[in-house]
Amino acid sequence: MTTLAADDPHLWLEEVESDEALAWVRERSGQTADALCDDAFRADQDALYELATLPTNIPLISRRGDFVYNFWQDADHVRGIWRRTTLDSFRSDEPDWDVLLDLDALARDEDADWVFKGTTSREPEHDRVLVNLSRGGSDAGVIREYDVSARAFVEGGFEVPESKGSATWVDDDTLLVSTELGEGNATASGYPRIVRLWSRGASFDQAPVVFEGVATDIYVGGGLDRTPGHERYYFRRQITFEEGETWIGASVEDVVRLDLPLDAAVDVDRSWLTLRLKSDWAVGGTTHPADTYLAIDVDAFLAGEREFHVLFAPAPRQVLEGAVWTDSRLLMTVLDNLENRVLVATPVDGGDWKIEPVQGLPEATSLTVMPLDGGAMRRTDDALVWVTSFLEPSSMGLLDGTGSFEVLKRAPRAFDPAGLTVSRHEAVADDGERIPYFQIGRPSADPVPTVLYGYGGFNVSMLPAYFGGLGKVWLEPGNTWVIANIRGGGEFGAGWHKAGMREGKRVAQDDFACVARDLVARGVTTVPQLAGYGGSNGGLLVGNMLTRFPECFGAIWCTVPLLDMQRYTKLLAGASWVAEYGDPDVAQDWEFLQKISAYQLVDSSRDYPPILLVTSRRDDRVHPGHARKMAAKLESAGQPVRFYEPEDGGHGAANKKQAAFLSALGLSFLRSTIGSPGH
Repeated sequence: MTTLAADDPHLWLEEVESDEALAWVRERSGQTADALCDDAFRADQDALYELATLPTNIPLISRRGDFVYNFWQDADHVRGIWRRTTLDSFRSDEPDWDVLLDLDALARDEDADWVFKGTTSREPEHDRVLVNLSRGGSDAGVIREYDVSARAFVEGGFEVPESKGSATWVDDDTLLVSTELGEGNATASGYPRIVRLWSRGASFDQAPVVFEGVATDIYVGGGLDRTPGHERYYFRRQITFEEGETWIGASVEDVVRLDLPLDAAVDVDRSWLTLRLKSDWAVGGTTHPADTYLAIDVDAFLAGEREFHVLFAPAPRQVLEGAVWTDSRLLMTVLDNLENRVLVATPVDGGDWKIEPVQGLPEATSLTVMPLDGGAMRRTDDALVWVTSFLEPSSMGLLDGTGSFEVLKRAPRAFDPAGLTVSRHEAVADDGERIPYFQIGRPSADPVPTVLYGYGGFNVSMLPAYFGGLGKVWLEPGNTWVIANIRGGGEFGAGWHKAGMREGKRVAQDDFACVARDLVARGVTTVPQLAGYGGSNGGLLVGNMLTRFPECFGAIWCTVPLLDMQRYTKLLAGASWVAEYGDPDVAQDWEFLQKISAYQLVDSSRDYPPILLVTSRRDDRVHPGHARKMAAKLESAGQPVRFYEPEDGGHGAANKKQAAFLSALGLSFLRSTIGSPGH
């Protein structure tokens, strides 16, 4: 059964700041807090927050010039501090940090709910930065010029008003700004449609537009490589979430579009153009299959050359997960049957490449590589490698240009792994596809409370990561956690993702239910002890577990979700996801979308397991109306529903204190529904 938007009695809850809607939100949020914030909740919250703010946690660093920079939050700095030290000092047990910007002090001084969203440094001096600040954690933010030496924002300096956009330095007195500010300058998805070249002292509104897309694009962005000998502007016109155009040129006046597949992931770094294919591509007399990673000299390509170097060729259940440039090398992370290994690709004389495995890295199921210097003008071959697994604390090491690996920091142990195991399993889907999943917990002869987590969209892979606080409050007491690698993710390449897009989104959801049934069949848990958990696209996933497979779950924990797929394109950034989901205003797309639109699928004649719906008033990506309306509709149908909406946090938590609260709230809900042997 379906409900047309015109007949939707809960449409008024989409008015985010209306008095009536806020009164409804506050009443339900208060009821949820009263019901769930008990002594066990407070114990979990305290434990989670303490672990998240330990002074021995690993600081993530990036190097600019002589210093490494870090943004840090702890119990004394809830909003956080931006700071720097030298790499040698960072190696010590107690680095000598120099605090550059205190967000807690700034928020107090300006009476603003600032959330730090990063900086862009002016090169090569690194004396000024552009600081991106968000109100309450929303995607939109303000960009302000900051003098690092003076420890102060520049009076009369660059300041881009609150918007969804970005800015980068062209020179000391010029910015390249991707913006949605001004009438007609936003895409239908609410992102930048134009790029301006803004000179110091000039009116922003009068800054010349140097690149633009059309209103139906997702977003338009621009950047500049200022590396001597490689100076080049580049612009990206993202047409859909899956397709876009890349333009490059030595000046803004002479950029040209690169003749490449629209769905390829394209990167231009100094001399090299690289691309990862999402579809088969016939070029230069060769057909390269999807998931192939190719490279070519950018000047040769612009001159008409089409003979590419193959840096990585896919194999069954083996794909390229990512690739990052250092100064002279390309580090490629391969996902091989859900485990990582790292290859190094080096251009050699004559235009060829040498490709070999990186030796000496610690054994781990998950490796993440990032250049220490990022995209800086002056950089080295140093790279950071994160080493992690479910049960062992993460470490961060330095991989230098000689291949030597040095552990810089180790995370503290958050929980006792004694008796806990990690196992891999596969459930068989209705069409015969084998769906992998990770099971983490203590082997038990009896079924135990179990959380099944998934995402299944946008080419995002669900890979091992240290459990940290969840290990302490969920695994240690004897519960089990399961992560499903369903279709729609990127675990096995473009084909795995495409199988879970559009009409395949229903297939991805079927995969998740198939894993749920397999867990019960194997005796890991029982239906009353099994909860489905997911957020954002994963919120749509578990929302459909509620409406399509209520017989498979004892509870549903659903955060910042999409749920009304009839109206999602009309709400905030929803229009940007048409390539992933389909367009409800197109009849043939609505034919399959209505079968996964959880909000429309609520049937008052059915019984549903209890659900906790969590959203955020400051979420300007996925509209809080999805969760609000779902809660109201379930409530009116007499179904067991809890709803919670904080005033800040955006599409994620605003800080570690809020993150601990929301996690503890969800765990309290689980105890009240599927139980826990530890409480």
